[in-house]
Amino acid sequence: MTAKRVSYTLDSSLQSVNMAEETAQLLAGKAGFDEDDCLKISMAVREAAVNAVLHGNAYDPGKKMTIAFENTGRALVITITDEGRGLDVNTIPDPTTPENLLKQSGRGIFLMRSFMDEVRIRPLAPGTEVTMVKNVGGSTANHKEASK
Repeated sequence: MTAKRVSYTLDSSLQSVNMAEETAQLLAGKAGFDEDDCLKISMAVREAAVNAVLHGNAYDPGKKMTIAFENTGRALVITITDEGRGLDVNTIPDPTTPENLLKQSGRGIFLMRSFMDEVRIRPLAPGTEVTMVKNVGGSTANHKEASK
């Protein structure tokens, strides 16, 4: 299979989040992932897109979210960027600690890391870039996570 890449520049809106999630579901299926992995991939994309639109861009109509999907033949690589203030991943509270268990937010990155084989978060100037990788035939039991 040859590598294929598609990218979109979207508004900072809930409609864009929905489009990103639906596109992820479709492209994951075309890449050969089973139904369970397609759901995991689309949920991870939804979490990253919500973070980009809500926390990154703060629904600012002047700021955009960019999402790129690349099928390398061995993996689906998804990159989402926003134009916000940026994110220091070291300041994100652990959602599994007792004091955070009942909080309404703070689980997005945790879920992305649970559903994907690799998650990289990189600050931009301005904004944040999240790259998620799901290997074809891979398992999240062997996942890697990195923050730069």
